[in-house]
Amino acid sequence: MLKGFKDFLLRGNVVDLAVAVVMGTAFVAIVTAFSDGIITPLLAVFGKHDAHGLGFQLVADKPATFVAVGPIITAALNFVIIAALLYFLIVIPANKAKARFTNPEDAALSDNELLHQIRDLLAERSAGGKHEI
Repeated sequence: MLKGFKDFLLRGNVVDLAVAVVMGTAFVAIVTAFSDGIITPLLAVFGKHDAHGLGFQLVADKPATFVAVGPIITAALNFVIIAALLYFLIVIPANKAKARFTNPEDAALSDNELLHQIRDLLAERSAGGKHEI
């Protein structure tokens, strides 16, 4: 029962799902707070005094035509920070655990080697008087 649970936890899909859930919740709040508190004010330094941060005005007399580049840069930095944190905090330890608890001989077998093993097992089974497949 515990072996099945361990195999379930070490499957790639479970790790991918855990990464997606964590990416969608916990790290987003932390990184957004970091971006709003530090990155956005730094980007606003490069904007004009009458504008709302880094960007450019399409039509000079219409404030609604201001294209804000700062939030795009902030979102890109958020993504890079979240991806780096998840890679170093979840993916690398999961890969190390998977390598530690899986049998390296099974992972190293090619498709042909597996087919040869199946063929040999079937040959042994039929030689032993069992003709069921």
